[in-house]
Amino acid sequence: MNPGVFTWLFLLLLAAATAERSNVLFIVSDDLRTSLGCYGDTLANSPNIDQLASKSQVFLNAFAQQAVCAPSRTSMLTSRRPDTTRLYDFNSYWRVHSGNYTTLPQHFKSEGYYTMSVGKVFHPGIASNHTDDYPYSWSIPAYHPFSFRFEKQKMCKGEDGRLHANLLCAVNVTEQPGGTLPDLESTDEAVRLLKIRASDGAPFFLAVGFHKPHIPFRIPQEYLSLYPLDKMTLAPDPDVPQRLPPVAYNPWTDVRKREDVQKLNVSFPYGPIPKDFQLRIRQHYYAAVSYMDAQVGRLLSTLDALGLTDSTMVVFTSDHGWSLGEHGEWAKYSNFDVVTRVPLIVFVPGVTASHSSPGASTFPFIDVLTQPEYSFANARVIQNTVELVDIFPTVANMTGLPALKECPEVSFQVELCTEGRNLAQTFHQKERGRNPDILAFSQYPRPSDTPQNNSDLPDLRDIKVMGYSMRNRAYRYTVWLGFNPRTFQVNLTDVHGGELYMLEDDPGQDKNIYGDHDHIMLTKKMASLPPDASLQTRMRLQLYYYTAGLKTNAGKV
Repeated sequence: MNPGVFTWLFLLLLAAATAERSNVLFIVSDDLRTSLGCYGDTLANSPNIDQLASKSQVFLNAFAQQAVCAPSRTSMLTSRRPDTTRLYDFNSYWRVHSGNYTTLPQHFKSEGYYTMSVGKVFHPGIASNHTDDYPYSWSIPAYHPFSFRFEKQKMCKGEDGRLHANLLCAVNVTEQPGGTLPDLESTDEAVRLLKIRASDGAPFFLAVGFHKPHIPFRIPQEYLSLYPLDKMTLAPDPDVPQRLPPVAYNPWTDVRKREDVQKLNVSFPYGPIPKDFQLRIRQHYYAAVSYMDAQVGRLLSTLDALGLTDSTMVVFTSDHGWSLGEHGEWAKYSNFDVVTRVPLIVFVPGVTASHSSPGASTFPFIDVLTQPEYSFANARVIQNTVELVDIFPTVANMTGLPALKECPEVSFQVELCTEGRNLAQTFHQKERGRNPDILAFSQYPRPSDTPQNNSDLPDLRDIKVMGYSMRNRAYRYTVWLGFNPRTFQVNLTDVHGGELYMLEDDPGQDKNIYGDHDHIMLTKKMASLPPDASLQTRMRLQLYYYTAGLKTNAGKV
C-alpha cells in the first residue's frame, strides 16, 4: 500500500476512534517554563499538573515560536508562524494586518462546539481586536477577571508599610480589592461555565488562561512557605556568556521598572542583580507556579465532580518560558531554551488513560499547602521536538474534526491551514528514538546590535534585526539577520551575529561555538540554492554543513 494512503487511513481511523465529539479544556499559563515536577524539576511543587501528566502524554521538548505573549499566542492559536501573522509586538490584529486566518476555537465553533474564553487566552488589546477575537472565535464574549485591573498598580506592601508597584508582591488575599486575585476569579468563572455546560449536553471548547507566573508576583503569601529562602539556589549559569553576540542579549527592562528593583540601582544593560534578591525572585516565581497549579487542580477536580472527565480532552501548555537568571537574564525576550521551551501535556480519555470506573476520581484536588507528600510518574513521554503551532492540527484531529491541510509556502490568502505538524500518530505509535531531522523554529526581533531600552519588545517600525533560531535534539543554531519592517523582508547576507550550542556537552547553552568566518563559508555553500528557497531550508542545510564539519574535525583530533 502507498505510504501516503496508509497514513491517511490511519488518521481517519484515529479520528473515528475519538470522534464522539469530545469536549476540550484548553489551559494556558503565562510565562511558565518547564519548572514542574513532571518535567524533572525537583524543586517545583506542582502536584495537580503532575497528576494530570500521570494520565497524559507529555511532550518533553515543546517550543514556542516567539518568546513574548501576543506573538506566541497568535501563532499558537492560528497555527501560523510569526512571519505569517506578521505580529512581532502587541500592536496589530492579524485579520487586518496579515490574513483572515481561522483560529483553533473558531474551527471548533464552526463545527458546532460552544466555545468560551476565560482569562488570558488571546493577548488582550489591539492584538485580538480589543475583543479577544469575539465573535469569530467565541460563542460568548470573553471573560476577564475584574481584579486584573489592579495588577500593575501599587498593591504590594513594602517594609515601610506603604503600598508599592513591586516585582515581589506576595499578599494577604483578604486585603486585596474584592478579597480576591485574577486567577482565583478566572477559576471561579471557569467552574461556573463547566457546571452550565455539563447539563447542556452539547460539546464545548473551554479555554482558560491563567496570568501566573507572569510578573508582578502578586500571589497569596502562603505559597512562599513552600520555598524557604535557605533552600533556594541561584541559576547554574548566572553570568552573561563571553561569546554571546550583544544583539542576542535582553536587558529585562520590564523587571527593571518595578519599584523594588529600581531601588537596587542595577547597571544597564547587564546588571547583575544582587544575589540575595535573585534568590527572592526565584522563590516568588516558584511560589507563583504552585499557586497556578492549585487553580489547575480546581478545574480538573471539577471535571471529575461533573462527570465530564471521560468526555473531555485536556490540553495544558504555556505561551513561553522565563529566564530566572540564566545567562544573566530575567524575563523572556530571547531564543534560549529557558524561554522558548514550554510544557505541553495532553490528556485524551480512553487513549492516554483508561476511562475511569463509576464513582472513581481521576483528578482529585491536591492542596499542596496541606498535602506535601505525593508522587506521580508520567504516563507516556515524547522526546522529539514539537512546536506550539502543532497544537491546532493535533487537537482538531484527536477530537474528530476535519484535518487541517498543510499551508503552502505563501499562505496569506489561505484562511484555514497549518504551518505545524499533526501529532496524532504519536498517541498510538511508540516513539522510535530521537529523530535529529525533527526541528523546532523560534525567532525574536531586535531594534539594534547592542542592548537598549526597547530591545526586549521593539515596535514593528523599530525592528532592524531578526534572530531566527532552530532547535533539534543535538543543537541550537541561531542567526541574527537584517530585517526590513516595512517590507517584512530578511536580508540573508546581512548577518549581525550567530550562535551554535552543542546540547550534549552544553545543555545550558553557555558556550557559543559559532565563528564569523563560519558564515562566510556557509554563504558560499548556500549560493547554489534556488533564490526562493525558504529561510528554514537554508538554516537546516547550514546546520548540517556546520555540524558535519565539526564531526570531521573531531575525527582528526
